[in-house]
Amino acid sequence: MSAIGWNDNAPIYRQLKERVVGMMLDGVLKPGDALPSVRQIAAEYQLNPITVSRAYQELVDETLVEKRRGLGMYVTEGARDKLLATERERFLREDWPAMLERIRRLGLDVATLLSVPAADTGAAS
Repeated sequence: MSAIGWNDNAPIYRQLKERVVGMMLDGVLKPGDALPSVRQIAAEYQLNPITVSRAYQELVDETLVEKRRGLGMYVTEGARDKLLATERERFLREDWPAMLERIRRLGLDVATLLSVPAADTGAAS
């Protein structure tokens, strides 16, 4: 994992979980890949191990990772597909309506929106 800037808008365990989810969606973590150990993450980011464990436990509860006794946590088969489906549904339910309202309020049309070059985020499309 790379450097993480924590913010005060959400609990750290949730931010850590979202970071791992992002790595799964981006293909950095693939099915069968091991997650860094709780101790390793706690030491690297100066976090309480309980905070890291809580983030990891939520991933287990959502069947995105599995515990292998004595071995650690591993990304499950189908985790990325499950995340994509969940995130797409959440986007369409929560984010898109607000975005659509803002587009309407600003008087933007489809042609204008499509003519704006996409920002280069470094992620593959």
